[in-house]
Amino acid sequence: MQADERLQEFTQRMAYEGTPHMGVDAFDAVPESLARHNERNIHVLRALASLDDRRVEGNDDDSPLIQELQRMDSKINVLLDIVDRLLVPVSMLPPRHSVRFNAVGIRLPASLLPDADSLLVRLHFDACRALPLELPARKGCALNDGDAFVYFCEMSEMVEDGLERFVFCHHRRKVAEARLTGATENVLGSKHRV
Repeated sequence: MQADERLQEFTQRMAYEGTPHMGVDAFDAVPESLARHNERNIHVLRALASLDDRRVEGNDDDSPLIQELQRMDSKINVLLDIVDRLLVPVSMLPPRHSVRFNAVGIRLPASLLPDADSLLVRLHFDACRALPLELPARKGCALNDGDAFVYFCEMSEMVEDGLERFVFCHHRRKVAEARLTGATENVLGSKHRV
């Protein structure tokens, strides 16, 4: 019953759609490892946000200098973390897969699922391949097109909020790119008509 409720909630929310490098493994969800994953995921989500080329709108109270210093501090922290870990060459990454996810769960190819109910979904994004999101999850249900729904569990509220922001920013970027592409096509089309 929980899987059906989670699937319904998943379909009602905005979702990231893309083809990140992704792997799914069986996972022994003990409290210590869950706490480590939550802490690491918060850091990865902050890293992805700070590496985004677009400026995040700050509070009106923050001066431009403070905002720039915060951005620089975040980028330095990310670089230090990347140096601490071995950079993962593309050949070492799991393959890319078409996925759709949000803070509730992920729709992915059913063939990726191991024979276990408790899972760990690893998502590597191009902006920061060495720092994957590692999201504890449970098998949900099979879907009609060969995909499966897996729902996330044991996430802290901060990770859930970070995922929601990540999905929203990704969606906003896609809309802006579509508008820019449409505007460029309109300009080019009007030149050809002249």
